[in-house]
Amino acid sequence: MHLLQSGVDLSVIAMWLGHESIETTHQYLDADLATKKRALDRLHSPTVRRPGRKAQPRLVAFLRRL
Repeated sequence: MHLLQSGVDLSVIAMWLGHESIETTHQYLDADLATKKRALDRLHSPTVRRPGRKAQPRLVAFLRRL
Protein backbone atom coordinates (compact mmCIF):
# COMPACT_ATOMS: atom_id res chain seq x y z
CA MET A 1 0.00 0.00 0.00
CA HIS A 2 2.81 2.41 0.82
CA LEU A 3 4.42 1.90 -2.59
CA LEU A 4 1.11 2.48 -4.32
CA GLN A 5 0.44 5.60 -2.25
CA SER A 6 3.92 6.86 -3.14
CA GLY A 7 3.02 6.72 -6.82
CA VAL A 8 4.72 3.44 -7.81
CA ASP A 9 2.84 1.80 -10.68
CA LEU A 10 0.96 -1.37 -9.81
CA SER A 11 2.73 -3.33 -12.56
CA VAL A 12 6.11 -2.43 -11.04
CA ILE A 13 4.94 -3.58 -7.61
CA ALA A 14 3.74 -6.85 -9.16
CA MET A 15 7.17 -7.43 -10.72
CA TRP A 16 8.99 -6.67 -7.46
CA LEU A 17 6.79 -9.17 -5.63
CA GLY A 18 7.31 -11.79 -8.34
CA HIS A 19 3.65 -11.99 -9.28
CA GLU A 20 2.81 -13.37 -12.68
CA SER A 21 -0.05 -10.92 -13.24
CA ILE A 22 -1.32 -7.64 -11.86
CA GLU A 23 -4.56 -9.36 -10.82
CA THR A 24 -2.61 -11.37 -8.24
CA THR A 25 -1.13 -8.20 -6.75
CA HIS A 26 -4.50 -6.48 -6.82
CA GLN A 27 -5.94 -9.13 -4.50
CA TYR A 28 -3.62 -7.93 -1.73
CA LEU A 29 -4.43 -4.25 -2.04
CA ASP A 30 -6.80 -2.69 0.41
CA ALA A 31 -7.22 1.02 -0.13
CA ASP A 32 -7.41 2.99 3.09
CA LEU A 33 -9.88 5.83 3.64
CA ALA A 34 -7.35 8.54 2.74
CA THR A 35 -6.72 6.93 -0.66
CA LYS A 36 -10.44 6.62 -1.31
CA LYS A 37 -10.99 10.27 -0.34
CA ARG A 38 -8.24 11.46 -2.70
CA ALA A 39 -9.80 9.45 -5.53
CA LEU A 40 -13.23 10.93 -4.86
CA ASP A 41 -11.79 14.45 -4.65
CA ARG A 42 -10.50 14.10 -8.21
CA LEU A 43 -13.99 13.51 -9.56
CA HIS A 44 -16.17 16.34 -10.81
CA SER A 45 -19.87 16.45 -10.13
CA PRO A 46 -21.82 15.71 -13.28
CA THR A 47 -23.78 18.54 -14.78
CA VAL A 48 -27.35 17.65 -15.53
CA ARG A 49 -29.12 19.63 -18.17
CA ARG A 50 -32.83 19.30 -18.35
CA PRO A 51 -34.30 19.80 -21.77
CA GLY A 52 -36.56 22.81 -21.88
CA ARG A 53 -40.07 22.30 -23.06
CA LYS A 54 -40.61 24.39 -26.13
CA ALA A 55 -44.10 25.04 -27.29
CA GLN A 56 -44.52 23.62 -30.76
CA PRO A 57 -46.57 26.05 -32.86
CA ARG A 58 -48.56 23.35 -34.69
CA LEU A 59 -49.40 21.59 -31.43
CA VAL A 60 -50.44 24.86 -29.76
CA ALA A 61 -52.61 25.76 -32.75
CA PHE A 62 -54.24 22.32 -32.67
CA LEU A 63 -54.96 22.58 -28.96
CA ARG A 64 -56.48 26.05 -29.37
CA ARG A 65 -58.87 24.71 -32.00
CA LEU A 66 -60.23 22.12 -29.56
